[in-house]
Amino acid sequence: MTLWQHIEEAISSHLGERFLIEEKQSVGGGSINHAWRIGNGTLQFFVKTNRKPLAYMFEAESVALNEIQESASIKVPQPITAGVCGQECYLVLDWMAMSGSPDAELFGEGLAALHRHTRPQFGFAIDNTIGSTPQLNQCSEDWVDFWQKQRLGYQLKLARQNGFGAQLYDLGLDLIDKTPLFFADYQPLASLLHGDLWSGNWGALAQGEPIIFDPASYYGDREADLSMMELFGHPGRAFFDAYDAAYPIDSGYSLRRNFYNLYHILNHANMFGSSYAMQAEHMIESLLAEVR
Repeated sequence: MTLWQHIEEAISSHLGERFLIEEKQSVGGGSINHAWRIGNGTLQFFVKTNRKPLAYMFEAESVALNEIQESASIKVPQPITAGVCGQECYLVLDWMAMSGSPDAELFGEGLAALHRHTRPQFGFAIDNTIGSTPQLNQCSEDWVDFWQKQRLGYQLKLARQNGFGAQLYDLGLDLIDKTPLFFADYQPLASLLHGDLWSGNWGALAQGEPIIFDPASYYGDREADLSMMELFGHPGRAFFDAYDAAYPIDSGYSLRRNFYNLYHILNHANMFGSSYAMQAEHMIESLLAEVR
């Protein structure tokens, strides 16, 4: 059985009726997975494929999408089915036709509603990935400890293994030691996060309805989501005004924004190379100057 025959059978089982692929088109935009739009003339689906060892990545994405969907806050694609065939794995989602930018007010209110969905502990039911890098999500009641060990500490360990030098690692350890200083007057709640909310992972449906996708979800400080929205692209001032009106942002957010975004710059260094490692080193030096 070929991969696409396997996918046909999996979708058929989900629908309770026979589904045959009559059209298949490659979809661009991603650098980790292969992506496709398939249809039978009536129904359409979005399919991601990758190597079999990465099947856990699709499982984790399905869990995150279902968790966001259950929060009844903001639109996400619905997972249909996932599986493995031979040496390949796949994830099938509803096809969402996107165009234009999301309505800023609806987007701000929707993300605020997502972040109001909380749990007693930080972390998630399953480890997942940030890009192609494993992301640890062991549950903890201590946010500072969670961020020190499972976010910055883990990325710094990878950076050392990738040969980015002792100075980056030593500066990073100093910052980890000083992490509590960023939270002296602020105690975040464990909010449901998208986790990888750069501008390539949000869009709009008809009439500007916001949609978010490709999550790396966990329960954490909502400022981590807001920070990344300003790292690679920006949703605009109107979005932040709407978000703040729905769920006021703490006055210390501007101090912690680069602190949170350091995690993603370190991850880019570990995925893409030394130019990001230099950027991370400069960010750490600036952050340390803020709390000295």
